[in-house]
Amino acid sequence: MSTLSRAQKVAQAASRIFGTHIGNGLQSGRKELRKNLAGPKIMSWYQRPIGKDIDPLFVDPEVERRKLKIERLARRGKVTPKKGEGKRAKKK
Repeated sequence: MSTLSRAQKVAQAASRIFGTHIGNGLQSGRKELRKNLAGPKIMSWYQRPIGKDIDPLFVDPEVERRKLKIERLARRGKVTPKKGEGKRAKKK
């Protein structure tokens, strides 16, 4: 004979039939896990950027602009110093 009472057996059968969870009143996170994933929907809102993986001859204008800006700053001596070469290191 099983140790489960009649009410417990009914609760187990109901949970199997209706796909509910028998818990002890604590939060389990099952509600969040049942929700649909939002990632694919959010990703569909944005255009996929063209990159080297799609077209090997593609040159990203943002990357080019950044390179030109760093070159301009380097000519003026305004680039960020390498690690360990800042003002504090030069104080000695």
